[in-house]
Amino acid sequence: MSVVTAPVPEPVKPPRHTLADLYHERTHFQFIERSWRWALLSGTLILISVVAFTISGLNLGIDFEGGTQWQFTVNTATGNASVTDVRNAIDPLGLGDAKVLIVGSDSVRVQSKDLSTAQQAKVTAALAKYAGIQGAAVSVTNVGPTWGDKVSSKALRALFVFFLVIAAYLSFRFEWRMALAAIIAVIHDIIITVGVYAVTGFEVTPATVVAFLTILGFSLYDTVVVFDKVKDNQARLGTVRGDTYSAMVNRSLNQVLMRSINTSIVALLPVASLLFVGTYLFGGLALRDFALALFVGLLTGAYSSIFVATPILAWLKEREPRYRGLRERAAADLAKAPAPAKVTAAPPPAPVDVPWDGEDIDPGDEPDAAPAGESAGESAGEPEVTPSTGPQFGSTSVPGPPVRGAANPRGRQQRRKKRR
Repeated sequence: MSVVTAPVPEPVKPPRHTLADLYHERTHFQFIERSWRWALLSGTLILISVVAFTISGLNLGIDFEGGTQWQFTVNTATGNASVTDVRNAIDPLGLGDAKVLIVGSDSVRVQSKDLSTAQQAKVTAALAKYAGIQGAAVSVTNVGPTWGDKVSSKALRALFVFFLVIAAYLSFRFEWRMALAAIIAVIHDIIITVGVYAVTGFEVTPATVVAFLTILGFSLYDTVVVFDKVKDNQARLGTVRGDTYSAMVNRSLNQVLMRSINTSIVALLPVASLLFVGTYLFGGLALRDFALALFVGLLTGAYSSIFVATPILAWLKEREPRYRGLRERAAADLAKAPAPAKVTAAPPPAPVDVPWDGEDIDPGDEPDAAPAGESAGESAGEPEVTPSTGPQFGSTSVPGPPVRGAANPRGRQQRRKKRR
């Protein structure tokens, strides 16, 4: 008896998402199941940021290092601003190591070490001559390094106090694991934002520090929205057989995905207008310093709230005995699932071998079966004559009355016997 195993049906793939599914929060993306991908991506970005910061460091502005800064706008009648032309104008004055920044097509910022009043006047005159403007149109600013040190120390203290307050609030509102996951996500955002400045070499100014503190609030806001949905669904966890904490967190993420996207887009649009319109169209350098850090921080904050904070929370909660037992029961239920059914085929009937004893066929016997596709008359070399038949019932035919001229197989057998 042969046993035929029925083929196991392939798992049905979920249909592809559409914009309507995203809008109506009917998505089923596997955020937690594929969290190793996000961990690999975040780890790579953090590694690049740390290496770039270690090798290149940050391009600190004059407010942190001290020195003299000149800022002016080139007369468009003389042409657009050029870094090479600006350096050619100030190199004879011993400012070969000065920082020259061109914003847009006509705004110029020059920074150098601290100079005496006489030297500053010579540089101002050279820059005014290059730009085709009056000397009074060149803005000169002297900044001591102590002011930058004060800004840095105050920013660090504000950051430390911020972390303490946020940790206390999230622990009171949710729990300490959610607070820890949120703070890790914020640190992730700060490291990547600093790494962007280290890689690109953009200048770090006090406006950048203010933007750093601003992005922390946005990153936490989006994370709290996700955690609030997780807390609501946690009350119903365990009512469905086979459910786990990670699966519940994944459902929560899909339910608030559209809300997070909307929040990020609405927050990024005005920042993008500050960065691209205010900087490159109107030449606002202070706006650029603030908007660049804000733009990068908002992007990383929107990413970390979904792909960093929530997977870390699921990993921490799965270590609790209650949710670890829930996962073990779900795995046991999956292992007890019935195996695919086996179909047993009936054996084919054994062929009956009837030996031939050499005697002639009895005239009363039926003629031998004709080969496939060939009738009895064709096997005898005679034209086929089909007698009319009676009504058909199922697979049984009822012969009708004999037809004149029809071949008589019994007579043919008798004639063959006489000839032999």
